[in-house]
Amino acid sequence: MKVSIIVPIYKTEKYLRRTLDSLTNQTLDEVEIICVNDGSPDNSLQILKEYKEKYTDKNIVIIDKKNEGVWKARIDGIKVATGEYITFVDSDDYVDLQFVEKLYNTAKGNNSDITICGFKRIDNSTGKVLSYEMKQESNYLINMDKNPEDVISINTALWNKIYKSSILKNIMELQNPPRILEDMMFLSLVYLQAKKISFVNDYLYNYMVISGSAMNTLRDNDIELAKSAMIEIRKEYVKKQVSNDRIEILSCVAFLHFGASLMLSVFKNNKKEFIKEYKGILQYLNEYFPEWKKSKYLNISYTLKHAKANLKVAILKKVYKFHLLRFFLEFYDFITKILKIDIKW
Repeated sequence: MKVSIIVPIYKTEKYLRRTLDSLTNQTLDEVEIICVNDGSPDNSLQILKEYKEKYTDKNIVIIDKKNEGVWKARIDGIKVATGEYITFVDSDDYVDLQFVEKLYNTAKGNNSDITICGFKRIDNSTGKVLSYEMKQESNYLINMDKNPEDVISINTALWNKIYKSSILKNIMELQNPPRILEDMMFLSLVYLQAKKISFVNDYLYNYMVISGSAMNTLRDNDIELAKSAMIEIRKEYVKKQVSNDRIEILSCVAFLHFGASLMLSVFKNNKKEFIKEYKGILQYLNEYFPEWKKSKYLNISYTLKHAKANLKVAILKKVYKFHLLRFFLEFYDFITKILKIDIKW
């Protein structure tokens, strides 16, 4: 097999056929579709069996297991994958019919460990495209020995990327994978082994924005589990004796996702607990990822000089410095609602 497509599935029967239709009609041959039914209580398993019976000429593999979360589902898929490369597709999204072919050809042509394509964020209820993201010039490469800081600006979802199978087969397994921010943590572990990252200059993935996602419905222990898992990842970085620069980059990523993405979710979920959680996150970052405070990669002057740097995060750092996060999020919430836009951090 050239490529293994891993699809974790849990309670997505409403969208699953749309996903499978886009995968069974891919233009690249020698592809296997590994569907991991993560103990889904709906009719997802029946739909998978229907497609396996219908598309006998396709390599559809079904793994039916008890519910253990998306991290474990992906790992189970990786274990049985036979492709030279592996990619992931969420079971409520769908992809361009050339998604796998373009990613695979670019990865092979550049001998890259990770290849990334652009994606659209689409409101599932209206079909409106909220944003176009991550489309980069085809000649743009990230060399992890020369410009690893560029990964700070890469979206941390796993699904608009293809990976060398050998890297994923050797990825560290977290003891207690979190329910939130797990993609960012998974990708941070992939970066430990990656040498070269390339890009496809096209929008090939359709990410459907659906209310009720994990980041929009925080549970009581979600944040603590995420904190513990991220500490575990930092320990792995130290164990692998990576450079101080790579540790600093990890700290910047932690700041972005705990300080921005997570705090925005807390703000939307429970404003009464916001100040308490904000103080807790700030203390956590300062104790376990202190490099973010002095990192040049989060300075506005640096981001203005480097086209691939993340200016929005540099601005957020200033917001933290002056303790204005609550006011910043109030303004953000107001602007996005009034203008009916979506600004992704």
